[in-house]
Amino acid sequence: MAGKPKHMSQIKQLLQLHEQGKSIKFIARSLGISKNTVKVYLSKIALSPVTIKALLSLDDPILEGKFHAGNPAYKDKRYEHFKNNLEYFIQELKKKGVTRHLLWEEYLESYPSGYGHSQFNFHLSQHLVARKPSGVLTHKAGEKLYIDFAGDPLSYIDRDTGEVVKCQVFVACLPYSDYSFALAVRSQCVEDFLYALGCCLQELGGVPEILVPDNMKSAIVKASRYEPDVNRALDDFANHYKTTVIPARVCRPKDKALVENQVGMIYNRVYAKLRNEQFFDLASLNLAIKGKIKDHNQTRMQLKPYSREEKYLADEKHLLQPLPEQPFQLKFYRELTVAKNNHILLYPEKHYYSVPYVHIGSTVKVIYTRTMVHIYTKGEQVAVHVRDYKPGEYSSVKDHLCSAHQHYKDRSPNYYLDQAKSKSDVLYQLVELLFKQNRHPEQLYRTCDGLMSLQRKTEADVFSKACMMAIDYQTYSYRFVANILKNKMTDEPAAAPAKPLPVHKNIRGSDYYKQSTIDF
Repeated sequence: MAGKPKHMSQIKQLLQLHEQGKSIKFIARSLGISKNTVKVYLSKIALSPVTIKALLSLDDPILEGKFHAGNPAYKDKRYEHFKNNLEYFIQELKKKGVTRHLLWEEYLESYPSGYGHSQFNFHLSQHLVARKPSGVLTHKAGEKLYIDFAGDPLSYIDRDTGEVVKCQVFVACLPYSDYSFALAVRSQCVEDFLYALGCCLQELGGVPEILVPDNMKSAIVKASRYEPDVNRALDDFANHYKTTVIPARVCRPKDKALVENQVGMIYNRVYAKLRNEQFFDLASLNLAIKGKIKDHNQTRMQLKPYSREEKYLADEKHLLQPLPEQPFQLKFYRELTVAKNNHILLYPEKHYYSVPYVHIGSTVKVIYTRTMVHIYTKGEQVAVHVRDYKPGEYSSVKDHLCSAHQHYKDRSPNYYLDQAKSKSDVLYQLVELLFKQNRHPEQLYRTCDGLMSLQRKTEADVFSKACMMAIDYQTYSYRFVANILKNKMTDEPAAAPAKPLPVHKNIRGSDYYKQSTIDF
């Protein structure tokens, strides 16, 4: 078996001794190498057109290339045949069920003198690695925040039912300092995802320039390699915090290698350390996670003289953008049609909200949060309501109603009394007596509407006389006043008032009829 190549520093000594005229035996004895090895190197020098002086001026790696041309395996005919079929092997490996072993068996059938299994796999792996080299990503302080969910859940035990409740673990890290954050949430739904992301930014005390989520369903609606459609809720979140969302490419885990690495470290430094502990609510679970993450961030990193927390506090935290004053509220979007009663029905609480009546039948855009409801049409905001969770109820603004409906909503005894007083004193007296009757006010609203209508259509003096007659006869109805006006009874002379009966001692009186026994 051939010996290992000599160090080039030793070969340079050989060249210098040879140039000084020393014998092969002397050179071999001085350098501690065999005479045959000295002969081999001197034979290579004799065949080379380069002078010994020029060879001595070369750097060691370049000089080594002059004496050792490389691995002869790559000059083998088998390698030439393999290289010519390399593209075919790579394409076949992409097909379902095709393995390297199967390709090797087919390769030997077509080329019996080819490589064995280990050499075939070695050369194939070398080319696959060379086709996809890994680059070193450089990160600016405060620029990006990588976010993802861990693949495995954590859990707690429900005190009431004893059920084991599994929770998803949100993970984020700043790539410059590798500062990490983790939080357990009930699911990966949009609400829980944005809640965890908001807690992360609060914990960091600032906002990075770019958020880099994985192509998770809660963050990305449609995964695309070049232009993924960012979920509208995440877009609203980014706009609220004045940052940008740039999702990682599909099937490119190296784009977010740091957060993937953090997930692995969290398995070791959080999951493993909590494996023998029991938790009975989500808050206590998150408190334990927070403590382990703090230890993780304060642990001195390998090959670096500082911890993640030290690096973050010293170089990165002051470069983050400030947090907004108001917390983010998740927005929901709907397109609804305004009903004939100029209201829209908003799910899930099934509550009705008014829209100006001119938009009846139109389709409006509704944006609502936990506390407010905003309604838009044709690029303008036409209504704003405080969100009400009472099912089947109506939230109506008076100005949204047409005049007839406004009148209907305004009806009350005081409303009609004010209207009557502004028209005439006699009508005010009549309406006041009308509401003093032992009847529900809503039963009298139509009577008031009728009296107001008669007042508008009749001369003031005539109408006042009709009202006085109704008051005198103690008949406070629309029909009675209307009949007086229709029959022109106001033109007739007033009837003489009835004379009282003369006093007579034979009149028994009411006391007589109240007695229980008759006293003759």
